[in-house]
Amino acid sequence: MQRKLTITLDEEVYEGLWRRVGRRRISNYIENLVRPHVIDSSLDNGYKAMAADVERETEAAQWCNSLAGDMTSSPCGFPQSISSVIKKPPS
Repeated sequence: MQRKLTITLDEEVYEGLWRRVGRRRISNYIENLVRPHVIDSSLDNGYKAMAADVERETEAAQWCNSLAGDMTSSPCGFPQSISSVIKKPPS
């Protein structure tokens, strides 16, 4: 959700913004400058670090692929360990 904010700038600063980024792009430009200073991005940085770990990502992909294989080889699309626990409703 976006919120409207009114700020006061020196006329020279506003004109510089207008020349550099354009009239309809000033809000987005300011938001992109301010965001790293007010939003906690430690979670984002953690996800980026995990994604950069090639060995971990390879293991995760293998795990996902084997799980998907289990689901397609069992009745009702459930893994064998789950489908053996679920009771079928009476006919």
